[in-house]
Amino acid sequence: MEIRFAGVTKQFPPDIVAIQDIFLTISKGEFVYLVGPTGSGKTTILRTVTRELLPTKGQVTVGDVNIRKMSSYDLAYLRRDIGVVFQDFRLLPSLTVYENIAFVQEDIGVPPADVKKRTNDVLDRLGLWRRRFLYPEQISGGEQQRAAIGRAIANSPSVLLADEPTGNLDIHTAEEIMQLLLSINASGTTVVVATHNQHIVDAYKQRVVELRKGRIVRDEKKGRYEVDGDL
Repeated sequence: MEIRFAGVTKQFPPDIVAIQDIFLTISKGEFVYLVGPTGSGKTTILRTVTRELLPTKGQVTVGDVNIRKMSSYDLAYLRRDIGVVFQDFRLLPSLTVYENIAFVQEDIGVPPADVKKRTNDVLDRLGLWRRRFLYPEQISGGEQQRAAIGRAIANSPSVLLADEPTGNLDIHTAEEIMQLLLSINASGTTVVVATHNQHIVDAYKQRVVELRKGRIVRDEKKGRYEVDGDL
């Protein structure tokens, strides 16, 4: 699913400009890193895609839908087609790994037999089968992030947004998570990753969109975290 920003600005009261004059097209099936310092606008862009935020100016389209003009009904369907992964996992502590992944499907009315099959398939794909009956506090940080990714992809979304998905992980575990995200992308899912992890960006080269003070300052295919002149 294509994502398109056309002249998008988001301002918070009284005069905080989070992103300004953003023109960006992410094609269906692309893998894109959003990089830049804290406060540069990366998370605001992700939150605009899910319509958690509406732009102050400009238009955002996801697929063929202008998010500003969506009905509540259309928004519910859009969000089913967008998976989101967070740095802090946001798993429900009172549910097992299996239940965390199944819950998002049950919540939108997926038939029980389909929930069971999808959840088991995801657990197997993510290497969490033997952890399925454990609770989040009983598994490692990397396993928690894999469970969070499993929850995000259980409904086979067209788009996966990941906000600092390796931020709380050691290098080895971060690489495992990146390989998982790349495999999801290889299956046709559009993946957008906001990250500060220079090692990951440089090791797994993809399109890099760099933001500074709410503006895009670089858009580079197979890019590095920083351009050579900034090293």
